[in-house]
Amino acid sequence: MLKHDWPIPENVAIAMTNRYGGVSLSPFDSLNLGLHVGDDPQDVLANRVVVSQQLSLPAEPIWLEQVHGINVVDVRTIPADDTIVIADGSYSDQFGHVCAVMTADCLPLLLCDQQGTQVAAIHAGWRGLSEGIIEQALTMFHSPASAILAYLGPAIGPCAFEVGSEVRDAFVNKDPRASMHFVRHNNKYLADLIGLARLRLSAAGVVFVYSADTCTFSDPDFFSYRRDKQTGRMASLIWLKS
Repeated sequence: MLKHDWPIPENVAIAMTNRYGGVSLSPFDSLNLGLHVGDDPQDVLANRVVVSQQLSLPAEPIWLEQVHGINVVDVRTIPADDTIVIADGSYSDQFGHVCAVMTADCLPLLLCDQQGTQVAAIHAGWRGLSEGIIEQALTMFHSPASAILAYLGPAIGPCAFEVGSEVRDAFVNKDPRASMHFVRHNNKYLADLIGLARLRLSAAGVVFVYSADTCTFSDPDFFSYRRDKQTGRMASLIWLKS
């Protein structure tokens, strides 16, 4: 698990996994939590049990089918028999729900209010980030953005995230200030995904932002799709303790 020393409300718990401590074999070694990547499903389910037990989770995490969109679901609205939840984020204001997103270069972003009564987990790839998944998640909170804390987990860093001009345009057309987070490179651009997320959070009024500042591409402790292509997925989780 990723270690952190961030200020977290007493009633909120967060966790971000790395790739160690599970049973999956190469190239998914070892704590792969994604069922959609080609790993043995029984190994993935065993890994999920490991996470639940190590973290003493109050319930099975809400595992989403992420589609790089901006849908953020209130977990209270999920039918009890619904096994597939298509969304890129989840929100809860009740004990007994564990919000979770899976990543392997995209940015995992966890949110909570200062009172420790509301939480959300967001999968912020460049598409969702540019289209407004952060803003969508914030609308679900009953607190103003200035009272929200944001935790940014491991993601691909600005030295490795090469993108085309269409990605830059998607951000700059919405906010010209986003141009500072793109550097020209080999007729393309190197994009600072975490910097772009900080910009969107700031524009939305979120002032308490904490980042792992860890590049999944360059750090072998984490899964990276860009680096390895076929690989596993980490999880970032947040829940209320009571």
